Amino acid sequence: MGDNKEQPLRVGAAVRRRRRALDLTLAVVAQRSGLSVPFLSQVENDRARPSRGSLEKVADALRTTAVELLAAADPACSVDVVRGEAAEPAPEPRVRSLVRGHHQLHASEFTGGHEAGREFQHRNDELMYVADGAVEIEAEGRAYRLARGDTMYLTGGVRHRWRATVPDTRVIVVAVAEHIEAVQDRTR
Repeated sequence: MGDNKEQPLRVGAAVRRRRRALDLTLAVVAQRSGLSVPFLSQVENDRARPSRGSLEKVADALRTTAVELLAAADPACSVDVVRGEAAEPAPEPRVRSLVRGHHQLHASEFTGGHEAGREFQHRNDELMYVADGAVEIEAEGRAYRLARGDTMYLTGGVRHRWRATVPDTRVIVVAVAEHIEAVQDRTR
C-alpha cells in the first residue's frame, strides 16, 4: 500500500536532459517542433502534459522518438518508498540505493567495509552521514574521524576517500546528481 506502482510518467525531465545533451535552446526546439517556447518550458517543468502529437513533435525536434522520451521519464509521484532489507548482518560490504530513478539527487547506504584506497571526486555536492559505526575520511589533505550521528559536507570537486573503522558501519551518502549543473566549475 502506498508503494510506487503504475504512476503516470513525468516526461519533462527527460525532454530537458535530451535538449541539454544536444546543447539546444528552448527557442531552437520550439522552431523545429512548431510549438511555443512557453509551452515547452511548461513541459520541461512538468506543468503541462504534452499530447501524443506534441510529444512526437518534441521528439522529432530532439532527434529521438516519443517512446525513448517516455522510457527516460520519471514517475509522476512525489513519494517513493524503498523498503529496507532484512536486518541480518551482511557478511561482505554492500551498497544499497535509497532513491530509485533519475532524480536530482542520489542516495546510497554503504554497509560494512569500504575500499579505502579508492578516491572519489564528484562534480556536485555530497553529504555523508554515519548511521552506525565510525569512518575515517581523507579530504583536502586532512584526515577526519566521524562517529555515529556525524555528518560531513563536501562541495563539488573535492577529492576524498574513506574507510570504515568499525565492523558493520553504515554510511549514508546523499549527492546532487551528476547530470545536474548544481555548481559552477571550481578550478583551483
